[in-house]
Amino acid sequence: MKIVVTGGAGFIGSNLVRALAEVPQVSDIVALDDLSTGSPENLLDVPVRLARGSILDPELLDDAVAGAASVVHLGALGSVPRSIDNPLRSHHANATGTLNVLEAVRRHRVPQVILASSSSVYGANPVLPRVETLRPMPVSPYAVSKLATEAYALAFASCYDTAVLPFRFFNVFGPRQAANQAYAAVVPRFVSAALAGEPLRVHGDGRQTRDFTYVGSVTSVIVDAILRQVRAPDVVNLAFGARISLLELIAELEAVLGRRLDVVHEAPRPGDVRDSQADSGLLRALFPDVTPVPWAEGVRETVHWYESVLKQPVG
Repeated sequence: MKIVVTGGAGFIGSNLVRALAEVPQVSDIVALDDLSTGSPENLLDVPVRLARGSILDPELLDDAVAGAASVVHLGALGSVPRSIDNPLRSHHANATGTLNVLEAVRRHRVPQVILASSSSVYGANPVLPRVETLRPMPVSPYAVSKLATEAYALAFASCYDTAVLPFRFFNVFGPRQAANQAYAAVVPRFVSAALAGEPLRVHGDGRQTRDFTYVGSVTSVIVDAILRQVRAPDVVNLAFGARISLLELIAELEAVLGRRLDVVHEAPRPGDVRDSQADSGLLRALFPDVTPVPWAEGVRETVHWYESVLKQPVG
């Protein structure tokens, strides 16, 4: 079984490639990545072919996708602040890039395509938990581009009978998530600052909440979806209903590290959503055998991974 992972050298992609490499039914893995945010180091010692290039390149996609049993489309330009700084770049990478991937899937009659959308599409909708039938109310160009991702997937399912499985990810965190980039996510920013003895910079009061989801839980669901060739008639939340504030995250980091951390509060950022929590009913119905890693355990695993990379002791 050949599996193609766009964005395969990135954070979630490289963790997925490593999980797929342990599956006996998977004989060939292709990671397609332009390395704009990913790194070849994430794929060291993994039996994978790295196809360097962009999902905006149809010829590269054709070469990668031909003969695949499944395409997992994770390639994207992440970050709400980045999209606010450069909305056109986010649109091209996320919306046009998705359309290119779907066209390649259609040309080569790939049996299944799994796609990554984002909880950011719920945006300003105040209802919690976020059930998939809620009206999307995106408040950033990134969220709009991800709404386009899932809309294109569902349109291809309707027009061409493409077997699609669009997921909405919720604040995925874990090993190999970049901490040293300008638009780094909150967990790697906090962990790297804590290990370096620097203050943790919090935008706002820290009471904003997120459904933090450990990357191992995400990859378990995707691997199961590939092996069972799961498809869905609509988008599916990929999170398990946690609602953790940034202050609770900081408290957990303090417990893992065994010391108090300095915190500096800064102004809230435009485009940020105040609260987020998934309704996981549809996910659990589709994947009844998947057991998520508890978020606190995921935090401990993440801290210890960064400690090993940064060579700084924990606690």
